[in-house]
Amino acid sequence: MFVNSCILNDAYRMFFGTLANESRLIIVNTLRKKPLNVSEICEMTGFEQSMVSHNLKTLEYHGMVFVEKKGKYRYYKVNEKTIQPLLKLIDDHMKEYCCKIAKGER
Repeated sequence: MFVNSCILNDAYRMFFGTLANESRLIIVNTLRKKPLNVSEICEMTGFEQSMVSHNLKTLEYHGMVFVEKKGKYRYYKVNEKTIQPLLKLIDDHMKEYCCKIAKGER
């Protein structure tokens, strides 16, 4: 039981640590609308190509985005099975609680 608890804690730390990075969070939110290639992500976010590529690699490694090659381009999209619904739940939570706190309403 203790070993499983430690592994689960490590997994939570990896998951939330991946999304806690502001650049990765911006990239994930940019990809929520539609699949994009690195150049398109750079154009929409204003980020440097090397930084976008590095963060996409991390997001892909953790299963948060998937990549599909189309011609000479690689298109990235949010994991529709797990991450997309989770982000919707997070949005709902933030609207109900966190946004109010941020505005000083609570």
